[in-house]
Amino acid sequence: MAKARIAVHETKGNIFADLALPDADTHFLKAQIVAELYRLTNARKLTQAKAGVLMGISQPEVSRLFKGNFREYSVERLMEFLTEFDRDVEIVVRPRRKTGERGHISFKPVTA
Repeated sequence: MAKARIAVHETKGNIFADLALPDADTHFLKAQIVAELYRLTNARKLTQAKAGVLMGISQPEVSRLFKGNFREYSVERLMEFLTEFDRDVEIVVRPRRKTGERGHISFKPVTA
């Protein structure tokens, strides 16, 4: 029995942009924030119900969030969730190193 060949492509850093999805930068940022929320929840050994109480949402909403269904949440709301985990959120704006190119948004969690 022959194995099917699967094409593999190297990403440029944002899988949503690689797939040419609309609002790829925003979706990637949200995914990074949700991944950090998931990490914080696990680090504190919280159940989804307890994480939901902390964030002010229900357990089923936490479950959907952690399964990648977060389009209904704004970046601002997700950042508010981070603050409920005792995290400060900073927004830093600086000039682009290469002039003439569009700037980008990045997310860098600091673990302590």
